[in-house]
Amino acid sequence: MPFSVRQIAEQTAGTIVGDDRVIITGIASLEDAGPGQIAFFADPRYKEALKKSKASAILIAEQSADFQGSQVIVRNPALAYARVASLFAPAPRAVGVSERAFISESAVLGAHVSVYPFAYVGQEAVLGDHVILFPGVFIGDRVKIGNNTVLYPNVTVLNDCVIGNEVIIHAGTVIGSDGFGFVRDGSVNVKIPQLGIVQVDDHVEIGANSCVDRAALGKTWIRRGVKTDNMVQIAHNVVIGENTVIVAQAAVGGSVSIGNQVVIGGQAAVRDHLRVEDGAMIGSQSGVAKSLGRGEIVSGSPAIPHRLWLKTSALIPQLPDLVARLRRLEKRLEDLEKRGTE
Repeated sequence: MPFSVRQIAEQTAGTIVGDDRVIITGIASLEDAGPGQIAFFADPRYKEALKKSKASAILIAEQSADFQGSQVIVRNPALAYARVASLFAPAPRAVGVSERAFISESAVLGAHVSVYPFAYVGQEAVLGDHVILFPGVFIGDRVKIGNNTVLYPNVTVLNDCVIGNEVIIHAGTVIGSDGFGFVRDGSVNVKIPQLGIVQVDDHVEIGANSCVDRAALGKTWIRRGVKTDNMVQIAHNVVIGENTVIVAQAAVGGSVSIGNQVVIGGQAAVRDHLRVEDGAMIGSQSGVAKSLGRGEIVSGSPAIPHRLWLKTSALIPQLPDLVARLRRLEKRLEDLEKRGTE
């Protein structure tokens, strides 16, 4: 669907420099955009690309003489880009309920639900309005899914779990698998039954091939607005606060409590039973072995304050030379001591 520059400015709370009647039919990068498309400029490193861009309009923080087309002046061009891109993003296709899907007779489906072929919906499951289940999705017994939620191919939601409104769960993710709970009996590992659930609140997005384990008792809770990348592991009884972001291949141990607006970098690991307070940031590949306070920023393994880690990591390449110097000094000292005793 095309939009005028004026309509785009209204969507982004922007002001217009140039022709507000220009019609925009798509969005692209500065380098790739052509007539009828809009791009965004947020980084001075791309000034040359801005000069050469053939876009019909740009989203930009300040008016620029380097671009001759229409300019939409916005406070945050990257955020404006996200909002404009959503205007042109194709919505998942609604197909109705396929005859080749299995829907339990006791399941309850809301209005305008789409269930693709080879999806499975268990007993007493409840699907809200406009839910879309792609091929291979498994919905267990008594699962509840809110309105406008999309589950991409081969997502599994096991018995009794609760998924909120406007949730996106990407392909291959498992919600409600058993938590990793065992007790030793001599040399034998005895399984602890995992009797809880997973609750995923509204506006959550979970990346592909991720796992969110059900609680041993109670619930594993992914709160409103959380975004996780691909291949993230969330263990049993974890609570993740609102609007937290977790990047690919991170792992959160059992019974960890994570606050609001926390950022966890890729391949980071958080040990079980810790607390990570609001606004904390964990660098990529960090190993967090103790609880973190509000706004604390850490990196490394074991994780230490980020600035200290930067200084420490800068010294690592120098260690071989420092060791060699130390050995030379030790040898000189040893020689001086021998002379002093003669």
